[in-house]
Amino acid sequence: MNSQEQGRSQTYNLTVTAIVAALYVAITTVVAPFSFGPVQLRLSEGLNHLAAWNKRYIVSLGLGVLISNFLSPLGWIDWVFGTLGTVIMTSLTYYFSRSVKSTLAKLAISTLIVSTIGMAILAAEFTFAFNIHAAGASAPADVHANIVGQWLSFYLMVLPGELASLIVGGIVIFVLSKVVNLSK
Repeated sequence: MNSQEQGRSQTYNLTVTAIVAALYVAITTVVAPFSFGPVQLRLSEGLNHLAAWNKRYIVSLGLGVLISNFLSPLGWIDWVFGTLGTVIMTSLTYYFSRSVKSTLAKLAISTLIVSTIGMAILAAEFTFAFNIHAAGASAPADVHANIVGQWLSFYLMVLPGELASLIVGGIVIFVLSKVVNLSK
């Protein structure tokens, strides 16, 4: 690849990264009242499936989450832990699906990782915020539960909205993958 082609490739990657990050922020902002807190429907989370196709989406999604979380009532806790959680789960999605050819298998791997590891990290974030009495932190149903019980309550509260977002996003990404090469 000559330097001109390499420059075009870098420009393309930067452009796609910025577009996906902007899409994440835009979708999160449109449904903002429902995008934050232990009971949430953050439809932009459906974009997490993109990490199964190309590692550039790890950066896109991490940046989109960071920018979106500037609106979060949890403040710095969500900026740091929300972004780290996204980078971890999308990195794992990329790692475990990079050699998989089947679109449905990629979506299944992504859904499994995001709904388990990603939501476990998010539940830990909410548990931490609740226990340090952070501004914007709300309590799970049983505030007297031990820390494991609190974590489990938060996990079960955030999981349904995440699964709904992953299903909607999975359908969109599946259709998109038929007309656009998401790996490039």
